[in-house]
Amino acid sequence: MPFNVFVTRHLTQDAEEKLNAFCNAEYWPETTPPSYEVLLEKTRSVDGLVCLLTDPVDREIIRQAKNLKVISQVAVGVDNIDLAAAADYGIPVGHTPDLLTDATADLAFALILAGARRLSEAIDYASDGHWKTWELTNLLGEDVYGATLGIIGMGRIGQAVARRARGFNMRILYHSRSRAAEAESALGVIYVSLDELLTQSDIVSLHVPLNDATQTLIGASQFELMRSHAVLVNTARGAVVDTNALVAALKTGQIGFAVLDVTDPEPLPHTHELYKLPNAIILPHIGSATRSARNQIALLAVENLIAGLEGRPLPKPVNLPKH
Repeated sequence: MPFNVFVTRHLTQDAEEKLNAFCNAEYWPETTPPSYEVLLEKTRSVDGLVCLLTDPVDREIIRQAKNLKVISQVAVGVDNIDLAAAADYGIPVGHTPDLLTDATADLAFALILAGARRLSEAIDYASDGHWKTWELTNLLGEDVYGATLGIIGMGRIGQAVARRARGFNMRILYHSRSRAAEAESALGVIYVSLDELLTQSDIVSLHVPLNDATQTLIGASQFELMRSHAVLVNTARGAVVDTNALVAALKTGQIGFAVLDVTDPEPLPHTHELYKLPNAIILPHIGSATRSARNQIALLAVENLIAGLEGRPLPKPVNLPKH
């Protein structure tokens, strides 16, 4: 009999065609995630699950999914999945690394430029009818070429941002859990402590995973160290930044600008104070939103799922905790 699979959101056309040719797939039809109760019910009897970061795949869901053979995440991060429970029940978990690096790095650099040059304020200034003439001192931003960029997290995406920054002749500092010797040699990046990076950087770009060590990594005490004109860019995870502390830092001028592709909470309610601040730009988590990147990660998620259903090693498995 064919396998039964639940997919928590529609995939790209190529990915759905590949999946539908292999198994019976049910797709959640809404643009918003299924509720926890729906997710629990839908996964009770399926052989495979394709999920997103917004789906809380906890121990109870894994326990009740008696036939579950594989969990395939359409994302790099897997902090929404109880990996210890997956290990306990012998269920492999796949994810989709390496495919969104350039798309996310492109967006991060676009956000660096947008924050430094106050693009959102300039757009509003023009569209609101304030643009009467050219002015020498109107909407002055900060130089990006030759500025100091601080990258927190020198993994694949952090290094891709550093490669782009070299084209802008930037001095590149980085802080990471461990030294990136190859990146230091190839890209000329300089390892410093977190405090040194925050103190010296004109722009701070976040590229760390979300875990216990990085939860609210950037909070009130870190904002106190940053330069008053500094731009904070977050394309990593929203909870890496203390949202309340960020609002205070922007309102009091502790930092100059924040550009966020990820927020805490996510999605950020449209009534949130951050939207009202002229020195903040909020995007709806579009870091990997290019046609090519999204199609590739959807196809890889399907390949992980099919391999797990067939009992083969997953192309891109997540390392589960040891028993």
